[in-house]
Amino acid sequence: MTTITTHVLDTALGRPAAGVAVALEHDGAAGWTAAGAGTTDADGRVRVIGPAQAVAGNYRLTFDTGGYFGADGRECFFPEVTVTFTITDPTSHYHVPILLSPFSVSTYRGS
Repeated sequence: MTTITTHVLDTALGRPAAGVAVALEHDGAAGWTAAGAGTTDADGRVRVIGPAQAVAGNYRLTFDTGGYFGADGRECFFPEVTVTFTITDPTSHYHVPILLSPFSVSTYRGS
């Protein structure tokens, strides 16, 4: 079983980013297709997003950062953030967190 999870931290406020819409897509034979969606919880997490069993290949998570910042009336430079990554072992867990502020973003492969 593959698990894909994410976590969004608002580094400008020093807390989890709750309410961020996240879409997962897979790059398959028909191009990019929807593979899952979710919204970050009070802890800034989407605990499981996507299929129960992913296949090897390229995936991307798109975060609606404009909607998140707009809900607080904050300006932002990146209205959405897309992180593309590769699944090589469909039996592994893939955690893709982002650190977010209105004018910067950082990501890494988490555990």
